[in-house]
Amino acid sequence: MKRGLNTYKLRQYLVFLSLTLCIQCCSAQEQTEVASTEHSEKMTWNFNTLEGWEDGSQNVNQDTNYSITDGVLHMFTRANTWDRPKVKTQEKIYKQGMYSWRVFVPEMGVGDKASIGAFIYHDDAHELDFEIGYGSAHVRQGVQAKEQDLVVYMTSQANPFQSIIKTVKRNAWYTLALELKLENDMYVAVWYIDGIEMSRLNLNYGEDTSFYIFCSVENLEFMGDHIPKQDNYGLFDDVEYAPY
Repeated sequence: MKRGLNTYKLRQYLVFLSLTLCIQCCSAQEQTEVASTEHSEKMTWNFNTLEGWEDGSQNVNQDTNYSITDGVLHMFTRANTWDRPKVKTQEKIYKQGMYSWRVFVPEMGVGDKASIGAFIYHDDAHELDFEIGYGSAHVRQGVQAKEQDLVVYMTSQANPFQSIIKTVKRNAWYTLALELKLENDMYVAVWYIDGIEMSRLNLNYGEDTSFYIFCSVENLEFMGDHIPKQDNYGLFDDVEYAPY
């Protein structure tokens, strides 16, 4: 009887040990998966190649409306189209930190519905943007845009929605920066142009939301008065993400 009892207890112990090891293994795997959904190191893309990026274009009929020359990403749209060329990071892992884009803004077509975009995207309800273009006559009048000015939208698409419009000069390089920082477990978004704060907003979501990083030049309905009458372009010298 003792031998049978000891064998039974041994079996119980082995089952318990097996379950314990399984739980520890699963827990370690979950921690690894959580870690893999975040990026903890500073990233700089100098556009010598498009390594780490992938196409995200729309309405371009399988054409490629971008190229790299001397470490600069050149993106363009064609006249009389609704081209929307975009590139995005391959990974949707970027969270709290500082995002920045070094962008050249050319002399875009007067009244053209074309936009240079620098933005981060989780889904349509969690998107934070810079969009730069000529702007409609109504919008330009509202911000008192001068002849050499373009308009820049700084927008949270939802949660909550906010869109602030300022002006920038044509034919100039800018550093566009978007800061995401946690306060009371929710993100606060701050938009900067050349280090100057332009807008800020308390968001209704926090670090459970991670983002792709995008560069784009798109023909967009809200950015002017008519379908583009000329080709338009933007240049991206580098993109950087510095986590907090």
